[in-house]
Amino acid sequence: MTEPNGRQADATGGDTVSAVVRQWQAVHPGLDTGPMEIIGRVNRCAALLQQAEDAPLRRAGLSRPEFDLLGALRRTGHELTPGELARETFSSGAAVTKRLKQLTERGLVERRGDTRDRRVAHLRLTDAGREVVDGILPEQLAYETAVLAVLDPDRQGELAALLGELLGQLEGRLGALRA
Repeated sequence: MTEPNGRQADATGGDTVSAVVRQWQAVHPGLDTGPMEIIGRVNRCAALLQQAEDAPLRRAGLSRPEFDLLGALRRTGHELTPGELARETFSSGAAVTKRLKQLTERGLVERRGDTRDRRVAHLRLTDAGREVVDGILPEQLAYETAVLAVLDPDRQGELAALLGELLGQLEGRLGALRA
């Protein structure tokens, strides 16, 4: 069945967004709910994944944002400033500062002052921090693989490509808006 917006109707109606879309179409039959069908599903998937996907991180006593900071330090392979970490992890400076304080207190990150500018800090993983990241990452990836197993590998590739295309466009637009 084709809807008024020209899209194929979801015959299964099996997700929450389908129900929301049907409700809006009943209230506003001419309304193009296409964007809601995509953005709503992306947002809903993100919320559900954030609730569920971080089981290995929780067992290690880390939040996703803390692990993202540790991961950025590990994958870049060199010291970063708090500002660089904020950009790497798409976080605010205040959030990075708070998380770094906790990670430093736990002995996972160490801070070194800049010899030329005392206001600047350089951060790196400690050996314990490196061990935590290297220990959790394979388990986290296995968990994420299990979550995505509902889609066959070809569909996963398609989804990754489409999301990559959308993300690249959004990042380009937002970058232009900030300039």
